[in-house]
Amino acid sequence: MENLEAVARAERNPDQTRQRILEAAFMEMYRNGFQGMRLDEVIAATELTKGALYHHFPNKRALGYAVVDEVIIPTVEAVWLQPLKSSAEPLQGLIDVIEQMPDNEHKPPEMIRYGCPLNNLAQEMSPLDEGFRQRLDYAFRVWQDVIQQTLERAQQKRHIRAGVNCEEVATFIMAAMEGCIGLAKNAQSMERLHVCNRGLIQFIRSLQPQK
Repeated sequence: MENLEAVARAERNPDQTRQRILEAAFMEMYRNGFQGMRLDEVIAATELTKGALYHHFPNKRALGYAVVDEVIIPTVEAVWLQPLKSSAEPLQGLIDVIEQMPDNEHKPPEMIRYGCPLNNLAQEMSPLDEGFRQRLDYAFRVWQDVIQQTLERAQQKRHIRAGVNCEEVATFIMAAMEGCIGLAKNAQSMERLHVCNRGLIQFIRSLQPQK
């Protein structure tokens, strides 16, 4: 009876309940990985019951997939993609995103301590679960496409050299950004992230035409 009452209370605002579960699950996965995520901890963080959680997500895997689709991918969009899409000066916009990486208001919490949630999951789950692999691959491909489109806009404005292969450079920049976060996480050092970011920005500036 208690579980039914809890579900009924939660379903008075099902969207809000779902979001609470997703946010709690994201933090559990961020700190401990998907395999280390305990549903009991998610339930405790939301102050819901197992019945309320399973009403929205039939199992742990379904919850993990939803975290990727509804939390991690929208975070990538907010942190990395939207600023590039909306920048009137594409090359400077790309540099700004990298410079602001540790300070962006939409960044995942505790990024230096725990790293990039997208890359963490890719390393943990892509070899083990095709559903995770496909979702994470989609996120990386969209991210690369937006960087490539940003570089192509800069090329059209003659802010980078005509001979630059924007697709290859976009792949490298995305990989370098993830590498910078990984180094900072391993060192537990914000300064390591700043140093790595500065090196990446120097590379991007080297794409500009020679004066």
